Amino acid sequence: MSSSSSMDLLMCLLLLISPVVLAKSSSTVPAIFTFGDSIFDAGNNHYNKNCTAQADFPPYGSSFFHRPTGRFTNGRTVADFISEFVGLPLQKPFLELQIQILNGTSNFSNGINFASAGSGLLLDTNKFMGVTPIQTQLQQFQTLVEQNLIEKSIIQESLFLLETGSNDIFNYFLPFRAPTLSPDAYVNAMLDQVNKTIDQIYKLGARRIAFFSLGPVGCVPARAMLPNAPTNKCFGKMNVMAKMYNKRLEDIVNIIPTKYPGAIAVFGAVYGITHRFQTYPARYGFSDVSNACCGNGTLGGLMQCGREGYKICNNPNEFLFWDFYHPTEHTYRLMSKALWNGNKNHIRPFNLMALATNKITF
Repeated sequence: MSSSSSMDLLMCLLLLISPVVLAKSSSTVPAIFTFGDSIFDAGNNHYNKNCTAQADFPPYGSSFFHRPTGRFTNGRTVADFISEFVGLPLQKPFLELQIQILNGTSNFSNGINFASAGSGLLLDTNKFMGVTPIQTQLQQFQTLVEQNLIEKSIIQESLFLLETGSNDIFNYFLPFRAPTLSPDAYVNAMLDQVNKTIDQIYKLGARRIAFFSLGPVGCVPARAMLPNAPTNKCFGKMNVMAKMYNKRLEDIVNIIPTKYPGAIAVFGAVYGITHRFQTYPARYGFSDVSNACCGNGTLGGLMQCGREGYKICNNPNEFLFWDFYHPTEHTYRLMSKALWNGNKNHIRPFNLMALATNKITF
């Protein structure tokens, strides 16, 4: 079912924060609402049969769920781990819940995952693949709120996790499309949508917001498909663009508490976290931080995991990358721990545990 058809069906029915003292307390978060791309997608694309960006076949999911779930890794994602840390059941994809809405058996008590693999901040990013852009994800959430299917009081206490933009930047370097904007202007167009996203979720009640930076996009094995990208090192131009985006994103996140009364926000420094994994691999249990565990060709980046002719490594936990674009569950676990209770090198101005407990002392 396409995202537009899905919407038609549904329509029918504080001041900048300084150093933090975290009191020992259980989470006060009732639900988590997640928006973004394949880093977060829990299976929305699987329920969108017009979408060609899929991971609903083996060996995806093999290390934890022991079956494909539509997640683009061998197990859980960052969104899943954060949900476990908070103490909530894993959020279901919106397009799965929508079927339950129509059957009158929906349950949003622990939140919803709206993320769609392949999507970006820009409407045209992978549009031909039938992905659900961030604008539509936000509209899906807004419709639920407007139809009183989610209580405002729950929304205000919930965590909002947002991560997107990698596909926009990767696509900027695709050989069959000539960029019409400079890198600087392109990044600004992405950030315009970030600002619109914050405006929209805030008006709908979001008050605890976590924005995660892009990782080093130029290091993914899929760069082997780009004619001008090096394969013996990361693609520097792409990483420069990702860092440009990240810096400006953090500036936006930093002013959320003053621009939006009552809101608190954190910036997850995913680029820096991943860079440490790459710089000190043995320290984190990695034996390979360049090649895909599952795929084929140069860097394992010329074929999607699970497609005919793919090869798979013996121990995914020793690989940074699961497939040509995405990290392994082991990478996501380490990343999630750094975001949950890490220091300001990992997430700032305070970590997700502080954001979730509501025990922040200024």
